[in-house]
Parts: sequence; C-alpha cells; structure tokens
Amino acid sequence: MIVELIRHGETALQRERRYQGTTDAPLSAEGRAALALADERPRRVYVSPLLRARQTAEILFPAAELIEVSGLAEMDFGVFEGRNAAEMEHDADYRAWVDGFCLGRCPGGESKGEFSLRVCQTVEALLDGAVRDGEEALWIVAHGGTMMAALERFGRPARSYYDWLRPCGAGWRLDAGRWMTERALRLLGPTDHRRGGERL
Repeated sequence: MIVELIRHGETALQRERRYQGTTDAPLSAEGRAALALADERPRRVYVSPLLRARQTAEILFPAAELIEVSGLAEMDFGVFEGRNAAEMEHDADYRAWVDGFCLGRCPGGESKGEFSLRVCQTVEALLDGAVRDGEEALWIVAHGGTMMAALERFGRPARSYYDWLRPCGAGWRLDAGRWMTERALRLLGPTDHRRGGERL
C-alpha cells in the first residue's frame, strides 16, 4: 500500500511567519494559485478539519470524497497563535517555551509530546483500517507539524522531526507494505503538488 502525506497550501499567516496552529485560516490567493490539479484520482482523501487542508484537497483532488479526521489537525499553539517570533521577543512565556526547545506545553495549547501522540495514534488507526480494508493507497492532506510528528515515529530511514518538513503544497510518498509487521513506512521520495513542482 502507498501512503502520501501532503502539506496544505500557503496562507497569509504563514507568509507573515505567524504561528497559526489550530487557527482556521483559509488559503491565500497566492496559496491557491500555486497548487496544481494532481495527476492521481483517489476515491477518498483524509483531511484535517482545518479549512486550509480541505481547500487544498479540493484543488488537488476535486472528485475525491473528503473525510475530516480531527486528530490530523495542526499543533495547538495556544496564546502564541496569530503572533510571530518578533512580536513575542520579550514575552516571558514564549521565551521559556523556546528556551525549552519548543517541547513544553504552549500556554492554552499542547506540548510537542501531546501533539505527537495525538497525531501518531490517528495515523496508526488510519493505516490499520486501510490495510484491513485492502486499500491500495492512503491519501492524507494535513499540516507540516502533522507530517513531521507522524514520520518522526513511523518514517524509515529514520530522520529527526524537522527533517521531515516539506514546503506548502508538497509532501512525501511512502510504502506501507510492511506496516502490519514493522509499524514503519519506507520512504519512496518527495512529492510536489505546486505548479511546476517536481512529481515523483
């Protein structure tokens, strides 16, 4: 079985380098224009409940059934959402979080550990269901953090969290042929669903 994880297109908040997390920001006009209709035609695509992921999937896969899965949502950055690092330079809570390597809980939000556990449990359940149902492929459109959390745990060869990040509109394709025995996804290569992007 093939698995493809795709990061949503760009939003205005991202262009301004703001934490957006669970803020339900739509794609920007530039973000929409950068995306291209995918060559593949999956029957169904699993998406984060956040608007930017759904809008991306609608552009890439207009004929697919889109299934929202709450556990695929981006990390909740709590009170940091909507702000950028420059604006929080003297914010004691933000400085403490950054000085702790961004591992602790964001005030009003999640810690990296809580977020990663949520995502990994969700992706594991989707993979188990797809294998059980004999699916040939599993398509997921979500977020950079979602992708990094899942592949830090399940991706092979192993990479660190931030090494799995892809640009908006791009992702990774993986082989889940040994999922039930190894609980691992073998990397096939990067994918890119932006106009002019390199296809696998």
